[in-house]
Amino acid sequence: MIRPLLFAVLIGLPSIAGAQTAPADDAQAGTSASSPPQRVRSVTLGAGQSCPQSSDTEIVVCSTLDQPYRIPKQFRDSGPIPAQNQAWGNRVATVDQVSRVAGGLPDTCSAVGTGGQSGCALATNRAWAAERRAQRDAESQVP
Repeated sequence: MIRPLLFAVLIGLPSIAGAQTAPADDAQAGTSASSPPQRVRSVTLGAGQSCPQSSDTEIVVCSTLDQPYRIPKQFRDSGPIPAQNQAWGNRVATVDQVSRVAGGLPDTCSAVGTGGQSGCALATNRAWAAERRAQRDAESQVP
């Protein structure tokens, strides 16, 4: 029962494939098909500038200086990346750092262990530098 059906399908496949080439024949017969663009140009716009018009042979992609990314700002995720979406190397580094702090190893700023206190100054300096960067970023974003 299945073999005659399979045989009929295999016989009909070439006619289906031939039917798919019919639009290409119509394009050669007289209807004009558009060719792909020859060039893609990326333009960064300043304040008050407008995007130049594209042509049939060129695509123009415009971005502004305040938003140089193609993903709009409201759709960009700036929060921390969940652990399941991180690379395994980042996960290993996080586990390593947590293990160092838990064991009181040097440069960890931990009250446990003999070498844990040496990292407190380093951690304070890192926190201060991160705070300064955040202030600079906040100041640069204010118009």
